[in-house]
Amino acid sequence: MQYKDGEEVVVWMNTVGPYDNRQETYEFFQLPYCVGESKVSHYHESLGEALLGIELKTAGIPMKFKVDQDKTTLCERSLSPKDMNIFRYAINNKYWYQLYIDDLPIGAYVGELDKTAGADPFLFTHKDFLIKYNGDQIIEITMNFTNEKLTLESDKDSVDARFTWSVKWVETDRPFSTRFNVYLDEQFFEHKIHWFSIFNSFMIVVFLIGLVGVILLRTLRRDYARYDKEDGMMDLDRDLGDEFGWKQVHGDVFRSPSHLTLFSALLGTGFQLCVLTLSIILYTIMGDLYAERATILTATIFLYALTAMFSGYYAGSFYTKYGGKNWISAVFLTAGLFPGTVGLIAFLINFVAISYTSSRAIPFGTMVAILAIWLFIVFPLTLVGAIFGRRWAGQPNFPCRINPIPRPVPDKIWYAEPIVIIGLGGILPFGSIFIEMYFIFTSFWAYKIYYVYGFMLVCVLSRLSRLLVRLSKVVA
Repeated sequence: MQYKDGEEVVVWMNTVGPYDNRQETYEFFQLPYCVGESKVSHYHESLGEALLGIELKTAGIPMKFKVDQDKTTLCERSLSPKDMNIFRYAINNKYWYQLYIDDLPIGAYVGELDKTAGADPFLFTHKDFLIKYNGDQIIEITMNFTNEKLTLESDKDSVDARFTWSVKWVETDRPFSTRFNVYLDEQFFEHKIHWFSIFNSFMIVVFLIGLVGVILLRTLRRDYARYDKEDGMMDLDRDLGDEFGWKQVHGDVFRSPSHLTLFSALLGTGFQLCVLTLSIILYTIMGDLYAERATILTATIFLYALTAMFSGYYAGSFYTKYGGKNWISAVFLTAGLFPGTVGLIAFLINFVAISYTSSRAIPFGTMVAILAIWLFIVFPLTLVGAIFGRRWAGQPNFPCRINPIPRPVPDKIWYAEPIVIIGLGGILPFGSIFIEMYFIFTSFWAYKIYYVYGFMLVCVLSRLSRLLVRLSKVVA
């Protein structure tokens, strides 16, 4: 944003909550702070901000662009015993709040505990801003909040609190495009272990490709040898010979699954989520969405809605190809499986957030907006995709005939059971993405901004390639 000299710079207060639990947030003015002279107004959130519980309200600080301000009183308030107990609870639980100036985040603690045993806590009452600017744009903001402290004495019925602020403007030659770099922890996210995880994923892919290649070559060599042997047999001997290898199940692999509707919906949803993941990662890399508040979540919601046609196309074609008749039910299940599951979980969690009056509670208007997106975008696009899938790719084109009678499956040894195969088959992929998941969850819980989406793209592509390799191995 560009400012004129003397133009108002709004200080937006966001939420407050325990520093050790980022998901527990409350509206800032639930704490008994007072407000400056300007009227407290509410910031109109985007869809992503509403879902993340971001509630911006002006602090009433009359800050002007390039106008230095010495220490001055913002407001005064007499704290009652109830108010002091609220502040004590917040300080004892390490409450931390966040504010925004020109979309740049600043964080600070409500107060601090005295290290002396049994001493009263301190409440921070002063905000000292240092703002660097380049031309008509704000580049960097720092805030010192420990200059002045108010002791919340437990033996007093009330305490007079005087909240103050000051600001100093300093010119800098840093370009506007790099102003968000100070919030990026390069030493943490670009550590050598991160590069090692990428190399590890690459080597696992190479190893699996080599392993599958060896298995395919051995299988084909063995089959060709048997075919050469059959060529020398009489027709009767060839007909009486037992089938072996993949020939034993080639007539059953394209048989319709027992739960075709659910299976089609799962396949369509999985295909859509793969397309969505790649799209949002590429979009984030090209647009630097991590630098904008809640933009990634908003973009994810709308990209999910727009990619609904992929799930409808894939699920509709698969369902029709395997002889499904009630394709409308398959469309409904495909369109509602993932949103319904996520919505049910969010609905239950929302009751907990409402009971704690947390800012994380999703407003009713946001619920209506999400429902409207599903009703008017997701479902119609899923239906259109299913129609195209049934017409263009719904014809059965199996390379072999399906046996009318299913071949009996012999008893499997213990390590061939599905639960064992699932567990063992996921060890290598999990080992390769574990380090990346560590960085993602650290940014989620430790107030770090995840910005290395190039690493994430490589991990996703590596995971997809391993999936293809495993499918090739199964076919072999």
